[in-house]
Amino acid sequence: MSWSTIKKKRMMLALSAAVMLTTALPAGTYAETPDFPKMISSESVSSPVQEGPLSVKGDSPVDAKISKEKAARLSKEYVSIPDDYVLQGASFTNEMLAQGKRSLWNLTFVKRVNNEQRGNIQTRIDAENGRLLGLGTYFNDPARKPVYPPKVDREQAKELALAFIGQVSPQYKDQLRYNDDYGTEFRPPLQGEVRYPIRYNRVVGDVAYMDNFISLELDGEGHVMQYEVRWDETVQFEPAGNVITMEEAVLRFRAEAEPELVYQVPYNMKSPRTPMLSYEMPPFMLAASDGSVWNPQSGQLLPNKTIPVSSTPLGAKPAGGKNLTAEQAAELAAAAFLIPEQAVLRDSSYTEYNDEGTGSSQAMWNLSWEVKPEGDDAGSYSIWAAVDSRSGMIHNFSAYKPADQVNQGTSYEQARSKAVELVKKQLPGYAHELYLQNDDASRYEGKKPGEVGSYSFQFVRRVNGARVDYESVYINVNAGDGSIQSYYAEFSAYAYPAQAPAVIGKAKAIDAFMDYYKVELTYVLPVYWDGQPIPIEKYNLMVASGEIPPGGTGDGQESAKAKLVYRLVERPLDEPVFLGAESGEWHNRTTGEVTELVKRQATDIEGHWAARELSLMVAYKALDLEDGKVRPNEIVTRGGLIKMLVLAMNSGHRPIPYATRESASFNDVAADSAYFIYVESAVEQNLIDRGDGSFDPEGKVDREEMAELIVRALGYNTLAEREDMFNIPFKDAASFDKKGQAAIVAGLKIMNANAQGNFMPQRQVTRAEASAAFFRFLQVKAELQEAPLRN
Repeated sequence: MSWSTIKKKRMMLALSAAVMLTTALPAGTYAETPDFPKMISSESVSSPVQEGPLSVKGDSPVDAKISKEKAARLSKEYVSIPDDYVLQGASFTNEMLAQGKRSLWNLTFVKRVNNEQRGNIQTRIDAENGRLLGLGTYFNDPARKPVYPPKVDREQAKELALAFIGQVSPQYKDQLRYNDDYGTEFRPPLQGEVRYPIRYNRVVGDVAYMDNFISLELDGEGHVMQYEVRWDETVQFEPAGNVITMEEAVLRFRAEAEPELVYQVPYNMKSPRTPMLSYEMPPFMLAASDGSVWNPQSGQLLPNKTIPVSSTPLGAKPAGGKNLTAEQAAELAAAAFLIPEQAVLRDSSYTEYNDEGTGSSQAMWNLSWEVKPEGDDAGSYSIWAAVDSRSGMIHNFSAYKPADQVNQGTSYEQARSKAVELVKKQLPGYAHELYLQNDDASRYEGKKPGEVGSYSFQFVRRVNGARVDYESVYINVNAGDGSIQSYYAEFSAYAYPAQAPAVIGKAKAIDAFMDYYKVELTYVLPVYWDGQPIPIEKYNLMVASGEIPPGGTGDGQESAKAKLVYRLVERPLDEPVFLGAESGEWHNRTTGEVTELVKRQATDIEGHWAARELSLMVAYKALDLEDGKVRPNEIVTRGGLIKMLVLAMNSGHRPIPYATRESASFNDVAADSAYFIYVESAVEQNLIDRGDGSFDPEGKVDREEMAELIVRALGYNTLAEREDMFNIPFKDAASFDKKGQAAIVAGLKIMNANAQGNFMPQRQVTRAEASAAFFRFLQVKAELQEAPLRN
């Protein structure tokens, strides 16, 4: 069976005259890689310091020990910057340290060709001592082709990175420890330009300080493309002293862990989507000295998990069938939120929306009013509301008016009561499932209404005790007159079980999460202000605004010392996961499919001629394993081949499923088929045609069919139909139809003839042969990237 029914198609005109393909590769395939800055790799690269024309004018800051001009010269000493890169931009900035700050020069060197930017190199130089603290490169050369497969593997990149550090930052080299987890790749890149993230952490005593490090990024040829030094020598560390052992820390983590039931809806799961009950267990820390739970934000309020707005439902949940008019929707909103009588309805618009996730549809009235208080034009404001026309449920409301600058207004407790009463009135059917989250009311003490603005409240939904993150209610209450300033209630159309399902339980969930996490000993630097711990983001904002000096603590004390802690850290994974509460299995967070923390390896490919290619396809789940075996000599199916190609073309990413697809393209590949999304993606990309409406996903594939599929993926199938343009060298050419396709894949060395010169079009393709062909397809695709037919 052919991948297509023969159709007359418009010829593509974007081909050059030199398209007479033979069994040899196109000459352009071996074009030399264009020159670009060769960052120091295995050997020292030095060049004379040359002054380029500086496009940045003006005096350098007077307090900088290193001038702009010297920073530019130092950049060229650290990195071999070609002469055709010109200094275009320079900025002088300050970076906050644990105690004090340091000044930095950020320089940008740019290469232009015909007034178009073809690349830039950015450096960061310490303005006090001239050290290189950062390097970044970007290239925009259309003639440059990615190198695939890479010439340098990760182990080689690791050694090149350390050599680079030794040359540009030798003072740090003996204080570093390689971070085995950072940038770990479980799946080799499928195509395009390969990058290796590498990190070396700072070591204090014998403990890695994970917040200080030198990170690099190298390309597949071993060039350093990114370099960053994050190192704060002003940090003080508390004495290590006696600490509990790693084994004791693991036991303490188990004792203190509190897994929580949470509903998940993977956004890329097969439609219609359904909520999946999971366990979550956020990481936490222990003081290394005694094993007690330690939180740098001590005093932080715990979430309310036990007290709902009401112990029982106060009414029914919204039901459809109303079909409200704009006027009726406006009346509902006006009654619910006491919209002033002088408010004038200025606009009403109606929208309908099909939710691909739930398979349901929504219809909404969006309304807006204008309020002009009599005799007070300056006090005018607008009101907005969104009302479900089928259920009458109000999803959004906002009326932003300034809180009066008066001494007396609405207290926090009054506002809280108003928010709770609003939820009871507007969402009676959800009242027993909504939990008002705790807030620190002390932050409002002593402030006038105009200083407070509004009080904010969040209600989290819990179904049978399980948190539902994507369904919440947010309310803001005006601190002046106590009116509702904003209201947001979002509830999905998902169905939840009436009774809580049976779950694996806390103990088994903790066991699973202790496999998911690893326990790490490191230092953590807390940030204090006026004797209280505050988030580092808030501290940095206060410093940036000038509210506090860099390194200040607000109480005349020195900055806190970094504390030695044990903490839970996610193990490196190649996919986001969650723990199924009912089964105890791990699931992919985006698709919901069952997965594993430790990836299985094929046990039947050691020594096989296509072991590398088969491993690649297994890593991307393009080939399945049965009892650990990939079965390399088994004939590949049509469905399996399409899945392999679609994943290869999509860099290993699964296509997004759509619930609103009118119908399946083939009568034998239904929406519940494992091949459905891959087959539909192939149809959309014109890799296969619908033909007579059948696909035969379990049918076997021969070499002629695979050749046509690969040529379609390259974008050359229309050209391939012009057989007269090709040298057809195969002795068995008379026995098959797709001669042009066979000539292209043979010429590009994706598929080869046998020793007797036969293409063997009817011979069925094994899983190993398909893997090898697609691997070579990816290589060729990278080499032909500049071709205009398909990228």
